[in-house]
Amino acid sequence: MTGPHYWPRARRALAAADPVLARIIRRHPRVALVSRGDPFSTLARSIVGQQISVKAADAVWSRLLTACPQLSPAVVLRRRATTLRSCGLSERKAEYLRDLAAHFADGRVDAASFAAMSDEAIIERLTDIRGIGRWTAEMFLIFNLLRPNVLPLDDLGLLKAVSLHYLDGVPTRDLLRRQGREQVRRLAAAWTPWSSVATWYLWRSLDPVPVEY
Repeated sequence: MTGPHYWPRARRALAAADPVLARIIRRHPRVALVSRGDPFSTLARSIVGQQISVKAADAVWSRLLTACPQLSPAVVLRRRATTLRSCGLSERKAEYLRDLAAHFADGRVDAASFAAMSDEAIIERLTDIRGIGRWTAEMFLIFNLLRPNVLPLDDLGLLKAVSLHYLDGVPTRDLLRRQGREQVRRLAAAWTPWSSVATWYLWRSLDPVPVEY
């Protein structure tokens, strides 16, 4: 099993603190969170994949890489909007991708500075980019930066797993409401400082194949 340096310690702590997680962790002994891609391409791919199927997103991403073989902020900014749209991007997503590239190109987003920034400061910086909301920023923290204590309360997979394992099947829509979010937050207090790890294992309880962002 590979993964972040903290993974074995987090597994032990969560298994000791939470019997539900202990069972799930035992069922997935050889998988762990891994980081994929550089910060710009990770966020670009998240924009491409919004509100379309995985298959469609893969096709658009493949065409985008053909149009921009060296995917970088500078290359994206040199491409015409019509070229980006010809890859299958909507007009709005093409605008989002160019705004992302502009943030990286002019230094408003500096990936080298992330290591010294808190999770919330990074979320604030990323959500200044058009097309990137809190959920996307949280997925970036988990999957790209491997931050250990992110609790994505807008994530439907996490809420579905919490409902299934802890709350006797309470409808996920109820957990999206304010009172439901607070209920999940209280339940998740036992996972600190390893909320990302707990979330990742709860995802595995629904789908054993790890998702990579």
